[in-house]
Amino acid sequence: MAVARADSIRSKAFGVITNAYTTVGSALAQNWRVFSISNNTDGDMMISFDGTTDNLFVPAMGFKLYDLSTNAANVQDTDGFVLQINTQFYVKYITAPTTGTLYIEGLYVRRS
Repeated sequence: MAVARADSIRSKAFGVITNAYTTVGSALAQNWRVFSISNNTDGDMMISFDGTTDNLFVPAMGFKLYDLSTNAANVQDTDGFVLQINTQFYVKYITAPTTGTLYIEGLYVRRS
Protein backbone atom coordinates (compact mmCIF):
# COMPACT_ATOMS: atom_id res chain seq x y z
CA MET A 1 0.00 0.00 0.00
CA ALA A 2 1.16 3.51 -0.74
CA VAL A 3 0.54 6.06 2.01
CA ALA A 4 0.68 9.85 1.69
CA ARG A 5 2.90 11.56 4.25
CA ALA A 6 3.48 15.24 4.95
CA ASP A 7 7.13 16.27 5.05
CA SER A 8 8.43 18.81 7.55
CA ILE A 9 7.48 22.38 6.77
CA ARG A 10 10.19 24.63 5.43
CA SER A 11 9.86 28.29 6.40
CA LYS A 12 11.61 31.64 6.31
CA ALA A 13 10.59 34.65 8.43
CA PHE A 14 10.31 38.07 6.80
CA GLY A 15 13.32 39.51 8.67
CA VAL A 16 15.81 37.10 7.08
CA ILE A 17 14.48 37.25 3.51
CA THR A 18 16.61 39.60 1.43
CA ASN A 19 16.83 40.74 -2.19
CA ALA A 20 19.37 37.93 -2.82
CA TYR A 21 18.44 34.25 -2.84
CA THR A 22 18.73 32.38 0.47
CA THR A 23 17.80 28.77 1.22
CA VAL A 24 14.44 27.82 2.69
CA GLY A 25 14.90 24.82 4.96
CA SER A 26 16.79 21.71 3.99
CA ALA A 27 16.93 19.93 0.64
CA LEU A 28 14.22 17.33 0.03
CA ALA A 29 14.88 13.85 1.41
CA GLN A 30 11.76 12.47 -0.32
CA ASN A 31 10.24 12.83 -3.79
CA TRP A 32 7.39 15.31 -3.35
CA ARG A 33 4.23 14.70 -5.37
CA VAL A 34 2.33 17.77 -4.15
CA PHE A 35 3.66 21.01 -2.73
CA SER A 36 2.42 24.45 -1.80
CA ILE A 37 4.08 27.76 -1.14
CA SER A 38 2.24 30.12 1.19
CA ASN A 39 3.52 33.66 1.39
CA ASN A 40 1.92 35.27 4.40
CA THR A 41 4.33 38.20 4.26
CA ASP A 42 3.38 41.62 2.93
CA GLY A 43 6.09 41.44 0.23
CA ASP A 44 6.11 39.80 -3.20
CA MET A 45 8.48 36.80 -3.36
CA MET A 46 10.42 34.94 -6.04
CA ILE A 47 11.28 31.24 -5.63
CA SER A 48 14.25 29.51 -7.25
CA PHE A 49 15.34 25.88 -7.45
CA ASP A 50 19.01 26.68 -8.13
CA GLY A 51 19.57 29.93 -6.21
CA THR A 52 20.04 31.89 -9.43
CA THR A 53 17.11 31.45 -11.79
CA ASP A 54 13.73 33.07 -11.04
CA ASN A 55 11.31 30.11 -11.21
CA LEU A 56 8.09 30.88 -9.33
CA PHE A 57 6.43 34.16 -8.32
CA VAL A 58 4.34 34.22 -5.14
CA PRO A 59 2.49 37.48 -4.46
CA ALA A 60 2.21 39.09 -1.03
CA MET A 61 -0.35 37.25 1.12
CA GLY A 62 -0.72 34.69 -1.70
CA PHE A 63 -0.05 31.03 -2.29
CA LYS A 64 0.72 28.51 -5.04
CA LEU A 65 -0.29 24.85 -5.09
CA TYR A 66 1.36 22.30 -7.39
CA ASP A 67 -0.08 18.80 -7.76
CA LEU A 68 2.62 17.09 -9.80
CA SER A 69 0.97 13.68 -9.84
CA THR A 70 -2.58 14.54 -10.82
CA ASN A 71 -4.34 11.43 -12.10
CA ALA A 72 -1.10 9.44 -11.99
CA ALA A 73 -1.75 5.72 -12.32
CA ASN A 74 1.47 4.62 -10.60
CA VAL A 75 2.24 5.18 -6.94
CA GLN A 76 5.79 3.88 -6.79
CA ASP A 77 8.33 6.37 -5.45
CA THR A 78 10.19 6.30 -8.76
CA ASP A 79 7.14 6.61 -11.03
CA GLY A 80 5.47 9.67 -12.45
CA PHE A 81 6.22 13.33 -12.16
CA VAL A 82 7.77 14.43 -8.85
CA LEU A 83 9.89 17.15 -7.29
CA GLN A 84 12.98 15.02 -6.80
CA ILE A 85 15.12 14.22 -3.78
CA ASN A 86 17.84 16.87 -3.13
CA THR A 87 15.69 19.70 -4.52
CA GLN A 88 16.50 22.88 -2.59
CA PHE A 89 14.17 25.89 -2.38
CA TYR A 90 15.51 29.45 -2.38
CA VAL A 91 13.63 32.70 -1.81
CA LYS A 92 14.24 36.41 -2.35
CA TYR A 93 11.92 39.35 -2.10
CA ILE A 94 10.79 41.56 -4.94
CA THR A 95 9.25 44.03 -2.51
CA ALA A 96 10.69 44.01 1.02
CA PRO A 97 8.35 42.43 3.58
CA THR A 98 7.77 43.95 7.02
CA THR A 99 5.80 41.10 8.57
CA GLY A 100 4.97 37.41 8.16
CA THR A 101 6.60 34.16 7.06
CA LEU A 102 6.98 32.16 3.85
CA TYR A 103 6.03 28.47 4.18
CA ILE A 104 6.68 25.52 1.85
CA GLU A 105 4.77 22.28 2.47
CA GLY A 106 5.01 18.98 0.63
CA LEU A 107 3.48 15.51 0.40
CA TYR A 108 5.29 12.34 -0.57
CA VAL A 109 4.41 8.66 -0.91
CA ARG A 110 5.67 6.01 1.49
CA ARG A 111 5.28 2.33 0.76
CA SER A 112 4.05 0.33 3.73
